Amino acid sequence: MRSRFDEQLTGLNNNLIEMGALIEHAIGSATKALQERDVAAAKKIMADDGIIDEKEKEIESLCLKLLLHQQPVARDLRQISTALKMITDMERIGDQAADISELCVYLNGQEFIKRLEHIPQMAEATIKMVTDSIDAFVNKDLELAQSVIAYDDVVDALYVSIKQDLIGLIHEDADAGEQAFDLLQIAKYYERIGDHAENIAEWVIFSITGKHRNKQVL
Repeated sequence: MRSRFDEQLTGLNNNLIEMGALIEHAIGSATKALQERDVAAAKKIMADDGIIDEKEKEIESLCLKLLLHQQPVARDLRQISTALKMITDMERIGDQAADISELCVYLNGQEFIKRLEHIPQMAEATIKMVTDSIDAFVNKDLELAQSVIAYDDVVDALYVSIKQDLIGLIHEDADAGEQAFDLLQIAKYYERIGDHAENIAEWVIFSITGKHRNKQVL
């Protein structure tokens, strides 16, 4: 019975890795579409968000089956409940990648008011946070989960830099205001992705230690 249960937990981990790969791809592709002004790619990311939603439902169903049909001990119960919490944040990350893509479509045909420098850096940083948080869960790596939480400071600092740059541009040219707001909104989506990855890491720490500092992002 236990060996069967362990197989199912391994299947749960594999599904989380697959969902993680989907959202990592969505973030990276949204960034590339923005940089290359690729409207077709942006629209595909928006359409593919449904795949991420379906993966969330698949993992949720598996977790509920494990809870209903097995008798998990406390450690296993924490792992399953953590997975349920994680997929909520992961699904929202997918939504925000789609939101970035939507703004990419809206900005089509406009010349950028500044070279995109910090936004790709934010994207790279958030992908690292997402990857590391899921790896920490699968490998029960407390130190890696804690490093994800600390790394959110990098994303926040990049957001502040972007905000300051855009405010400076608006002061120089009021006509840049509308696009500056759109670019700031894109940066805000990346900042939220970082916060969701931080949430995931917090739940990973809970799954390992049984303690959670009760910080959530909507």
